Amino acid sequence: MPVKRRLLSISTLFPAPTRPGFGRFVARQMEALAARGDWDVTVINPIGLPPAPFSAMGRYRQLAAILQHEETGGPIAVHRCRFLLIPGISGRLNPRAIARAVLPLARWLHAAAPFDLVDAQFFYPDGPAAARVAAALGLPHAIKARGSDIHLWGERPAALAQMRPAARDAAAVLAVSQALARDMEALGLAPPSGITVHYTGLDHARFQPLPRAEARERLAASLPALPLRTGERLAVCVGALIPIKGQALAIEALTSLPGDIQLALAGTGPDEALLRARAAAHGVASRVHFLGAVSHEVLPALLSAADVMVLPSEREGLANAWIEALACGTPLVIPPVGGAPEVVDRPAAGRLAERSPAAIAAAVADLLAAPPSQAETAARAARFSWDANAAALAAIYEKAVSGG
Repeated sequence: MPVKRRLLSISTLFPAPTRPGFGRFVARQMEALAARGDWDVTVINPIGLPPAPFSAMGRYRQLAAILQHEETGGPIAVHRCRFLLIPGISGRLNPRAIARAVLPLARWLHAAAPFDLVDAQFFYPDGPAAARVAAALGLPHAIKARGSDIHLWGERPAALAQMRPAARDAAAVLAVSQALARDMEALGLAPPSGITVHYTGLDHARFQPLPRAEARERLAASLPALPLRTGERLAVCVGALIPIKGQALAIEALTSLPGDIQLALAGTGPDEALLRARAAAHGVASRVHFLGAVSHEVLPALLSAADVMVLPSEREGLANAWIEALACGTPLVIPPVGGAPEVVDRPAAGRLAERSPAAIAAAVADLLAAPPSQAETAARAARFSWDANAAALAAIYEKAVSGG
């Protein structure tokens, strides 16, 4: 009988009862790995908080509440700990602070039931922190890169100086796309064994095509903020309302598209007021619908109801939102960033468009003039699944542990 391995995953990016959508894809991957039966998975989720009394104020009060939630009865055990965060200035210090906070708990857990591998599901600050913890426990470590952790932190010398040795000493380094792996190699983030591309997974039972008319009927009850009249077409953006997601470009593109095309923004974030103002300034406020946070239960219906998903991100590795839209039969209009060309690899998947309102509008118009069937588009997501993701991860991690 094969030996059952034990993984300790250190992840700042992880959902909690007070923020269920934050890092949901990390949790889903860890759950899929544990469900195989050949790996036990324990997660330590470090929460960054400033010194008291600031940690009791504003959004930090909600973050502090997360520390009260440990989840040890499900498919994976999730522990949480606090590390000291100095907002705006402690970015280069966070890996050390995380390792210092995690190590006592990690040592205790390791003594009770030894781990075989330590991993990080985000390259910075998690990766260098995981490398420190693994070294202290005498274990190999693995690091996965997802996009912004490379394209943001890889441009900062103090962070890059910590990322490089963590990558060099890793037993495995993973990237969510071929394009991201190339960017990492250029930054000196490839270990001697090279970088392994590990694509995201997908819950096909949840994300599958629903006939658009039926999906829109469901939305009428679950999303009253999105009134759609007969004959109107829908473009949807799914993502946090922050500058790098590019919703402002989608709003401006709407001014060059027919008036029957509506735009729905699913997500929350600090840019909401600016985006509302942008819509009003361009005279399309009545066509731009702010949906707020859309639950995972409603999201498949929203994506199935849409004629196109527009997400003009400045940078991405390989966005889960892209794959979820395709699985619901909704083609994409996205810029050629990160793994986009690996996803939009034929017309049924959508169009690649530069990050300008004119290019976005032209791509949307071209796609809507001759739309693929939902079945054709959904077929482009068939290769992504959590079972395949977990099987690949188990093989990568077994090789990292055994040195094979």
